[in-house]
Amino acid sequence: MATGFDVIVIGLGGMGSATVYQLAQRGQRVLGLEQFTPPHNRGSSHGKSRIIRQAYFEHPSYVPLLLRAYQLWQQIEQETNQKLLFLTGGLMIGPPKSTTVSGSRRSAQEHGLAYEILDAQQIHARFPLLHPDPSAMALFEAKAGFVRPEAAIRAHLQRAAQLGAALHFEEPVLDWHTTEQGVQVITTKTTYEADRLVIAPGAWAAQLLKLEIPFVVERQVLYWFEPLRHRDLFDYAHLPIYIWETEDSVQFYGFPAYADSTEGVKIAFFRAGKVCTPDTIDRTVYPHEVEMMRKYLNQYIPDLNGKLLDTVTCMYTNVPDEHFVIGLHPAYANVVVASPCSGHGFKFASVVGEILADLAINGHTPHPLELFSPDRFNPSFQ
Repeated sequence: MATGFDVIVIGLGGMGSATVYQLAQRGQRVLGLEQFTPPHNRGSSHGKSRIIRQAYFEHPSYVPLLLRAYQLWQQIEQETNQKLLFLTGGLMIGPPKSTTVSGSRRSAQEHGLAYEILDAQQIHARFPLLHPDPSAMALFEAKAGFVRPEAAIRAHLQRAAQLGAALHFEEPVLDWHTTEQGVQVITTKTTYEADRLVIAPGAWAAQLLKLEIPFVVERQVLYWFEPLRHRDLFDYAHLPIYIWETEDSVQFYGFPAYADSTEGVKIAFFRAGKVCTPDTIDRTVYPHEVEMMRKYLNQYIPDLNGKLLDTVTCMYTNVPDEHFVIGLHPAYANVVVASPCSGHGFKFASVVGEILADLAINGHTPHPLELFSPDRFNPSFQ
């Protein structure tokens, strides 16, 4: 049995990697446990780019966390001398009353964020690759962009190790429980003890968090296409990230091209996946799925409807209200749980690491977490 740790962190993806960094930075004796070798493509924290934005249509309460997340992304960039955050600007496109447009505007207005409203003609004039419906509008936010997830995880783990964290890869966790002295975590190799525990399990939340929450895991597909023409206009110096809600209520999102021209241009549907589990997810991408993506490319971004260069599957871990689950475990005061997912979590990883470290060390955090309470789905805990 290995002892001598202040905190054990289960899961070293986007959230867990930021947490071990934050804990090690504060002088904690921290052990990080990961069933794979991160960054990997078997969970939820991969895909070469993840959108970051401040005018948040999901709920205005996320905005203060985002403002802090930007600061912390820049901090880890400086500490590791790596470029992780790219501000390309961002378009939230859709019918004027759509959640994508109206929700983004609500958050921007409530928090005094700078933005522009563009009509369909203005969208196309400024970004000629995009062909919106005539009735569409967009909120343009200059401070939106993307984070490189694999590079971000490597950066957080690199700094955590430099600061003294013990990081164990290829060591799955079998179980955990609390004791009179703290916690015990049983892995495929041994049993560890610590004062406190943080669990950031991604798509394995239902198996590891020991919460009565109806987690639903969805299979998602990411696509990279080669532009048919105007390759230079797809570069991140010219094209912003976008989230696009169509008149038939389909939502897709995409990115400009970055760095390697052979990588292609990424696009994907949002919340269009099939229910699965981490053990049953189908990693094959089928022709009919590609054709559905091409249908929307042909209508809205026809210059991108070229050769399919790559596809990758990932998993969303959703809860009924699509908000995060972050806080102290309702049954165990020295266990912190984190499922900041529901398909929109990675951009928050830097600040979630700070929050989870706060909770593990102090039992509270100055960040607002009311929206994310782990016991909100279980009346017996309230």
